[in-house]
Amino acid sequence: MLCKIIPEKCIACGLCQVYAPEIFDYDDDGLVILARDHSAHQEFIPKNEQADVLTAYRKCPVRAIEISEK
Repeated sequence: MLCKIIPEKCIACGLCQVYAPEIFDYDDDGLVILARDHSAHQEFIPKNEQADVLTAYRKCPVRAIEISEK
């Protein structure tokens, strides 16, 4: 699974980090970044973390997270 973030859409609600703290983090303005590589906008998600990322994706009110099967 490939997870892509779109910080420009982020409203800093905090839900993605609540559901998948090992994947999502925030910059100084509270906008979404990837926890493992703050400069990246996409990351392949290991199988054991995919359920949490899918929950975060579904809960994001502005679709700042995109998921694709790769």
